[in-house]
Amino acid sequence: MSDDLFTHTITPTTHDLGGFKVYRTLPSRPRTMVGPFIFFDQMGPAHLEVGTGIDVRPHPHINLATVTYLFAGAMDHRDSLGTFATIEPGAVNLMTAGNGIVHSERSPADVRAAGPELSGIQTWLALPERFEEMDPAFEHVAKADLPLIDSDGAKARVIMGSLWGQTAPTTTYAGTIYADIVLDPGASVPIDADADERAIYLALGQASLDGVELEPQTLYVLRPGVAARLTSRDGGRVMLCGGEAFSTPRHVWWNFVSSDRDRINQAKEDWKAGRFPKVPGDDKEFIPIPEVPKTVSYP
Repeated sequence: MSDDLFTHTITPTTHDLGGFKVYRTLPSRPRTMVGPFIFFDQMGPAHLEVGTGIDVRPHPHINLATVTYLFAGAMDHRDSLGTFATIEPGAVNLMTAGNGIVHSERSPADVRAAGPELSGIQTWLALPERFEEMDPAFEHVAKADLPLIDSDGAKARVIMGSLWGQTAPTTTYAGTIYADIVLDPGASVPIDADADERAIYLALGQASLDGVELEPQTLYVLRPGVAARLTSRDGGRVMLCGGEAFSTPRHVWWNFVSSDRDRINQAKEDWKAGRFPKVPGDDKEFIPIPEVPKTVSYP
């Protein structure tokens, strides 16, 4: 039955970052993209030690947009545009790298004393070629501004695109769907077949799709044109992502994504030479370019 529903089942690469784990299902060898989604990480859930926090030092991106969405905890975002924004559960941070941006992500000072929580999803979206070299941008959409469909024990928040008759205000550059679905025990929601490419991911708890049990931290790429029903027996949290299929491949290396391999090589040299802009308020540290990146690379 699962062969009728899914074209790919992607198990995660797990990274232990000391105090919390990251589960990465995109990029992967079996499948590089689902719609515009080219990177899919689950952070935590974790409760960090008292007095500590997340400290992701300034690092660069090009030709992509990052989407940060938290289930629990908080994170301070700073970038080379001068942006400072604290993201909390249910809101979304959309950072468009375009021709180049640098940012950092750190636990807020006021939550470190108690030991910060961390739980959420960070994804990257490849940009269509016409937008790859656009000026960088940042957008924060509050939880209250994202549509919430609440019906019979199922709550589905539309993060990007249009789903279940509701449309999120979050900017999209290509056809994109993205939603956070929380199911009480016994609840269910329909998964429509509208988008070119779709995937579902069980982040927390238990769920099944048309009777097929879903494994946690696994990305299931749905067969095009198949409509199904997502159900939870015990309660669970599922992400739905996807959108329009890209007609041209993307190259991935470290924090860089581009349709042009030479553009990635240029970004490597620019970061090594210090030609990217600094992050105001967080310009004393940076992440050096790695010899071998932890992301799966497609040179």
